[in-house]
Amino acid sequence: MFYTFSKYSIILIVVLLTSPIANGRVISQTQSGDHDHRMHPVFHFETLNRLQKRAMPILNFGSAKPEEEFSEYWNGVAQDLLMQQLNTKSQLNTNMAKNVIMFLGDGMSIPTITAGRVYLGGEEKQFSFEKFPYVGLSKTYCANSQVADSACTATAYLGGVKGNYGTLGVTAAIELDNCQAQNVTEHHVTSIAGWAQAQGMATGLITTTSVTHASPAGVYAHAANRFWENDAEILNGHQDPLTCTDIASQLIHGEVGAKLNVILGGGQEHFLPLSQQGKRLDGRNLIDEWLKIHGPKAKYVQTKDELQNLAKNTEHVLGLFASNHMPYHLDADPKEIPSLEEMVSQALDILEEQSQGRGYFLFVEGGRIDHAHHDTLALKALDETAEFDKAIHLARQKTSEADTLIVVTSDHSHTMSVAGYSSRKNDIVGINNGQLGLDDLPYATLSYANGPGFDTNNLKANLGARRKNLKEINMKNKDYMFPATVPLESETHGGDDVGVFASGPFAHLFTGVYEQNLIPHAMAYASCLGSRRTACGDGLHKGRL
Repeated sequence: MFYTFSKYSIILIVVLLTSPIANGRVISQTQSGDHDHRMHPVFHFETLNRLQKRAMPILNFGSAKPEEEFSEYWNGVAQDLLMQQLNTKSQLNTNMAKNVIMFLGDGMSIPTITAGRVYLGGEEKQFSFEKFPYVGLSKTYCANSQVADSACTATAYLGGVKGNYGTLGVTAAIELDNCQAQNVTEHHVTSIAGWAQAQGMATGLITTTSVTHASPAGVYAHAANRFWENDAEILNGHQDPLTCTDIASQLIHGEVGAKLNVILGGGQEHFLPLSQQGKRLDGRNLIDEWLKIHGPKAKYVQTKDELQNLAKNTEHVLGLFASNHMPYHLDADPKEIPSLEEMVSQALDILEEQSQGRGYFLFVEGGRIDHAHHDTLALKALDETAEFDKAIHLARQKTSEADTLIVVTSDHSHTMSVAGYSSRKNDIVGINNGQLGLDDLPYATLSYANGPGFDTNNLKANLGARRKNLKEINMKNKDYMFPATVPLESETHGGDDVGVFASGPFAHLFTGVYEQNLIPHAMAYASCLGSRRTACGDGLHKGRL
């Protein structure tokens, strides 16, 4: 084999031959320089814009658009963005927020948003909520845990108080599973939905999970264990359901739950007895009880058609579209199961009618982003994020920025990362096309720090595990579990901060880095809710009519 050397090649050979060698690898005298080269590789783009790295095929790393090769393009993009910033931030919107809509992407981490953009069609894409003028970061830890769950976070972003891991709507004075303490009203945390109801506003909640799940239950429940969704679960925890009321019962009969105008999601099994394919052991049918409480103008719906055929003057609607959680968008029958966007559309019409001009508060959760991440189903997590964004876009289109505050955030992050040096437009749910591992095998751009994806992507060997060849795996399968480093039955949450995106009156209050429990206080300030400091109390507005 013959080689052609340039003078630079000769210089490189001399440097390599005269450099110290340790364990078969060339190192620098100080170690630092070589470490930096290995941690931050520089890809040399040849005249044909190709990169060949190890055994990977020749790749085209050209610009996504020809115009991107010129500085004028990027300068123009930056100037357009600068103009947007100046236009949206030159004058603060300090109107009173007649309406407040909170969107919660459960488990929607920053990497989920980043990967979701590419899933939408490219790195330069944006979700509709990313175009909101004000963005901040929320710190998500619980009172007793570095990494949060969806219960303690719901207490924070809906009630303004941080609680303990696994507890819901109660202060940190209540320990997990303390059934007796659950009833101490002094330690109950009332959500912003309760504050809104006290001001005569219409209220509602929507979720793609069970309506008794941790995030939506933060709207109305007080529980020493988030999993006490029905009486059977309390008994399974060796507690007395006559002492600590289950979450489904609190939704139907609780002070806040009973007043909700809109309840949409899954979870039928928590409201029905065993004899009716439910889980309740007390024999009660809570759906029938709900209908008796609210009378003839209340409607219970179970299908998409029933939801869409509701009259706008419906005073109360309970829609349960699945026995437990609603199916993932990629698995759902669109003729039977309403999308999150469709549920939001109907809810806004009903709430606008029922508010009678006094405004409304609506909580909306894209809850299955989280579930997909727990199973390392990255493709489904990104698709659920895209569906979540459709609902946000519709809500912003149907309401006015002049009087409706919309806040979009997440409760906690996950351990999924976006790694490697793939070319632009590379399939985000595929193989990283810029680099091989040291085992000469490709790796996925998306992977998890832990989770069930470990077992599905590794072959057991005598001395550990060996990675499977991803070229032999159908990564496009919607149920493919992405690689994980540590084997766990369920992938864990992450402890990093999450984004907060705001549009409408007093949206500027949501900038900066702050504790998660600030969020309902800022929403209440903008909407003149509660007994603490508000825009009305500061003399900016007269208050609600």
